[in-house]
Amino acid sequence: MVIFMIREVAFDLIGGSAHIREHGETYFNYRIWAAPAALSNYCVMGWFIGQSKARLAFMVQLFLNLTNMALSALFVLKLGMTSDGVGLASLIAEWSAVTLALVLAWSVLRNMGAHVSWPRILDRGRLLKTLGMNGDVMIRTLCLVFAFTWFTARGARAGDVVIAANAVLINLFEVSAYLIDGFAYASEALVGQSVGAKNRARFRAAIRLTSIWAMVVGLSCSLVIWFAGPMLIDMMTVSEAVRETARIYLPWAAISPLLGVICFQFDGIFTGAMATKDMRNMMIVSLGIFMLAWWLLEAPFGNHGLWAALNIFFVARGVTFFSRMGSLERRAFA
Repeated sequence: MVIFMIREVAFDLIGGSAHIREHGETYFNYRIWAAPAALSNYCVMGWFIGQSKARLAFMVQLFLNLTNMALSALFVLKLGMTSDGVGLASLIAEWSAVTLALVLAWSVLRNMGAHVSWPRILDRGRLLKTLGMNGDVMIRTLCLVFAFTWFTARGARAGDVVIAANAVLINLFEVSAYLIDGFAYASEALVGQSVGAKNRARFRAAIRLTSIWAMVVGLSCSLVIWFAGPMLIDMMTVSEAVRETARIYLPWAAISPLLGVICFQFDGIFTGAMATKDMRNMMIVSLGIFMLAWWLLEAPFGNHGLWAALNIFFVARGVTFFSRMGSLERRAFA
């Protein structure tokens, strides 16, 4: 009952046409049951990265996405399903992926000779510290989700064509974000190791190398979206109206990976150094800047203003994170 109350409230806030809402609610009805698997998968992925076993995390994520794509194509293109097919594909893919992740994790633990130590697991001090960090990260993530949800909701109020065009372009950005996030995960593991070893030189080298390569990939993604964007848009939608509208806003999507790469990197750096309070506080500040930018820009510039506000959000996150780097390093190596 609570789940469906959340669904109704969420779609009331987002808005959009009755047709869009119908398909959105259908997708939600399937996708919500994948939430336990998705959350569990995040935990296992974090453990793999912390153990410097990024290859296993990559394998699971690759399996998840390939399974999701294959089942979506089967259900929608072959069986004639619509949003229900996409939702069902996501549901099956998430549970399949977490099953694979847990099997791989069990194999790693067995090879390590690990055993369960309940006194350590239930240690009050460690539990409180973990819960405190988790609360900081949860607030940070809620702010991030709110920003993208607000972006979607404002696009929905501009009409079905605009929201569809924005969805196509956001997908291009998200693919880029996944590629860039690989370096954030690497910095998370390397920074964590260097802080634990109290090795300042290694800490700086990890940040420098992962950030340089992240910038290279971010620039490459921006160039690909800029030049290959029209072709990619045509591959993702058959609606001529959506294609034309997406091309209008394509430059905003093209610069997003380059502007967002620094904040993605800082996420990994601050997570690795366990500076979760800084992550939380800087995200709250950045969200305030995003909302101010939206308020100033959407009315005069429409969807262009909305995209500009989103990119300002990325820049604000990078700048606010950078302002805390000196303090982070002093605390880490005090």
